[in-house]
Amino acid sequence: MSEHAQWDSSLSFIFAMIGAAVGLGNIWRFSYVLYSNGGGSFFIPYLIAIAIMGIPFLILEYGVGFSFKESYSKIMSKVNPKFEIIAWILVLFVFIVTIYYMVILSWDLVYLASSFTFSWGTDAAHYFVNNVGGSSNLSNASFLLFPTTIGVLLLWIVLWFISHKNVDKGIGKVSRILIPALFIIMGAIIIYALTLPGAGIGVTTLLAPDWGKLLDVNIWLAAFAQIIFSLSMGQAIAVTYASYLPENSKLIDNVLIVVASNSLFEICTAFGVFSILGYMSYTGGTPMVQLITEGTGLIFIVFPMIFNIMGPIGRIMAPLLFLAILFAGITSALGFFEPMLNSTTEKLGWTRRRTATVLSVIGCIFSLILTTGISSYLVGIIDGFVNEFGILLLIGIQCIIFAWFYGVDKFLPALNEFSTFSVGRIWTFVIKYLLPLVLIVMWVIGIIKLFSTAAEFEIIVDLIIIVGVLVAAFVLYKIKPAND
Repeated sequence: MSEHAQWDSSLSFIFAMIGAAVGLGNIWRFSYVLYSNGGGSFFIPYLIAIAIMGIPFLILEYGVGFSFKESYSKIMSKVNPKFEIIAWILVLFVFIVTIYYMVILSWDLVYLASSFTFSWGTDAAHYFVNNVGGSSNLSNASFLLFPTTIGVLLLWIVLWFISHKNVDKGIGKVSRILIPALFIIMGAIIIYALTLPGAGIGVTTLLAPDWGKLLDVNIWLAAFAQIIFSLSMGQAIAVTYASYLPENSKLIDNVLIVVASNSLFEICTAFGVFSILGYMSYTGGTPMVQLITEGTGLIFIVFPMIFNIMGPIGRIMAPLLFLAILFAGITSALGFFEPMLNSTTEKLGWTRRRTATVLSVIGCIFSLILTTGISSYLVGIIDGFVNEFGILLLIGIQCIIFAWFYGVDKFLPALNEFSTFSVGRIWTFVIKYLLPLVLIVMWVIGIIKLFSTAAEFEIIVDLIIIVGVLVAAFVLYKIKPAND
């Protein structure tokens, strides 16, 4: 029978949590969200979202994991045996995130290799479509994009190698190395970017406030969505990692450190991104509005174009950027993988090594399916559905379960005992009333938007995911626990 693991120190936990939080979204999404939702004025809803959602919900997750010291599925089963199936639905959705996340990381790995020779050439968009990410043309599903396929295989081997070890020797050790390295690399890139000609144009464009947008409800929803996905809230990662904490841990202090680190990273990165875009606008004469984008378009198309005109310094900046993305992605992928790994290990009574091996093989097979000529199209469909429909709904359900069915007050002693700061009635009110309301509103709006614009193929993919998750969750729920 498996034994529940433990971090050797709170420092390992903090680095692992920062690693889980700081990911691709901080690098390629936040700057666009900030710019397109009011610029400098967006910081008001952003900070409010951190205060009333990010910090309170992470405190809840830390309290749950630390108090129970069990896998997520066992925790939900102890609250109510019928709730165990909800736990499996959630960890399966998060496992799906791991599957497509590894494909995105493979794109980055291909670009990291390409950055030494600039093999993407002068047409970065053509290179991405034909060699890395494919397109939305369904006829291209008949062939594999071999660079991406090879990258997926390599990355799953790396993920297995880290995850099959004890959490402190695996995830903890890797996080203690990669997170400081990530911050140093991005810090160097940001500082240099701010010195580039035209950097001021980019920063001014980024921060130009549009105070009128504060009256638009969509701006506030964007702020809350950014916090949810930036901090990996409600995905059982924080609960699982906190369950490995040693006694006498300062839970609330740890929450504040992780939230502050995550926000500082994405805000500073936004300055760096827009400084580089400002440089491109200044030197190339391209209007800023034509350069500003997010996600794969920013990292894999716009940035290679910029590196092409930067001269010798571009030969240094390009590998550093793609290496930083790889570091951020690996630590996040470890976080996404852990809830399923831990819950399955404790449910079946397998060794951690055996579970990691089986899940890695299964995950790798599904990731390989996403390396066809429609790779980026499929990843986009799955990402939107899993987050907007699955995870967002389950965050709200968790909030209600722990606040109302279990009793949020039961976590207060563990949260406050060793922490420098304490929580009480205000935090309880937020968890019981405010957060469920906000999350339900966000989910309804997200679902309407998701399905009103979905094509037939996208709906088919969504239905396959729903059926697959429900069937797998039911099977895992029905399996008799190993210790029974």
